Amino acid sequence: MHIDIKVSGGVVRGRTEAELVVFRGIPYAAPPARFGVPRPVQAWDGVREATRFGPPPPQSGAFGMSGLPEYDGSSLARGGVVVVTFNYRVGLEGFGYVEGTPVNRGLLDQVAALEWVQSNISAFGGDRAGSPPSASPRVVDRWRRCWRCRRRLGCSTARSRKACRAHTSPLSWPLTSRERARRNSACNLALSTVDPRLLPAAGDARMAKMGQFAGRWGRAASALIPFAPVVDGDVLPTTPWLGLTGQVELMVGHTRHERRLLTALSGMLGQITQEQATEAARIFGPDPRRYRESFPDTEELYEVVRSDWLLRMPSLKLAEAQLEAGGRAYLYELTWSAPGVGGVLGACHGLDVPLVFGSLTAGQPAMLIGGPSPEAAALSEQMRNA
Repeated sequence: MHIDIKVSGGVVRGRTEAELVVFRGIPYAAPPARFGVPRPVQAWDGVREATRFGPPPPQSGAFGMSGLPEYDGSSLARGGVVVVTFNYRVGLEGFGYVEGTPVNRGLLDQVAALEWVQSNISAFGGDRAGSPPSASPRVVDRWRRCWRCRRRLGCSTARSRKACRAHTSPLSWPLTSRERARRNSACNLALSTVDPRLLPAAGDARMAKMGQFAGRWGRAASALIPFAPVVDGDVLPTTPWLGLTGQVELMVGHTRHERRLLTALSGMLGQITQEQATEAARIFGPDPRRYRESFPDTEELYEVVRSDWLLRMPSLKLAEAQLEAGGRAYLYELTWSAPGVGGVLGACHGLDVPLVFGSLTAGQPAMLIGGPSPEAAALSEQMRNA
């Protein structure tokens, strides 16, 4: 059965699937100019079919887009939630500092999407409360609750250190301009004329070389993080911790073995040397000696110190900052070891995705579950209820 609903821009037509009403591919903004800000939705005449996902943003590997089966919101929706997923620009398109263009384009896309949700969700039977994408004053105080799940926005710090993964403009500019300078004679062409399908490869090439510039870019170079939100005084006016007001209830967490999947994907699982572990503790640990004493196992030391810096300590710091701002925070750690892939990945990065969405048998993260089991189903239900 088809369902028609009026939204910003016109009427969209969804359909019922397994007793759920589903809409896909609704535009929340008009296609922006290359490296430009999102623009308001262009109105259309008649009824727009909304039964297929829109095109994903350019990215390498095609990880993280609404159309992937692991982001199917059916299980959440059956629990009484109106689920909205959306695509936004990532990598160089979304967060590369390109001279003469607005920064934080990926965040601006998120702002546009959430503003669309706030304006239109009641037509789908939803509440106008939702989750903000960042500490951006453009949206943060319009929402009631936020679940931030091990994402990379914010300080890459252990406890109280000030260094941030939200780049400053002087740091971000050379990340892009140097890449352009290295290209062939076509480097003088505006990036806006480059086929967007080629840009992810350029970003990957830069990431592979970042370790050579640790003297300038510090831990971000050693962690191979070439792109990040920019503290621009507008969309992101300050370090995210300082942007919290305490008015939005916050749930934030991480997995116990965040780094292990990334180590496996790099082919280094079980291959870490003592020198590599010691170097990781020196670069990422606020107190390398205590890390080495607390984790004498080579592999564990390498994994813990990098996990702490990249995701675990930022989630803790975010919760602490929320409390300092007078708000309420719920902090969790996912410790259930995934039985899939021989059980070697533990509670790794990405394990929360199939559990939260209830997609235990669909998509790439389902291989972490290793097939449905009563234990996995119970944990998934617990997380969704929370």
